Amino acid sequence: MKAFTANVISILKQIPAGRVMTYGQVATVAGSPRGARQVVRILHSMSRKHDLPWHRVINSKGQIAIKDVEGAFSQQWLLEQEGIKVNDGLINLKTYRYHPELSLDVEQ
Repeated sequence: MKAFTANVISILKQIPAGRVMTYGQVATVAGSPRGARQVVRILHSMSRKHDLPWHRVINSKGQIAIKDVEGAFSQQWLLEQEGIKVNDGLINLKTYRYHPELSLDVEQ
């Protein structure tokens, strides 16, 4: 497994319940500021295998980015179960964003 992928998995597992990160934020913390699409790929292909909290990752606008109606509904429901308020598919990043930058020990 590549270091970036391992870092992304580690970061995702550390997002606490009731908090979110953006795809780009995860990529930046993992060492690749332009790797947001890779984060999407990792979430898509490895969420089940690594039991990743995929629902805690949203786009940079604070939106649920899943286009599939059922998937978007599932993500919203899971976030709401953790106490995150979702209004018309939007999450307030100022309130719910997780900032692990100071507490993570990832490979660079």
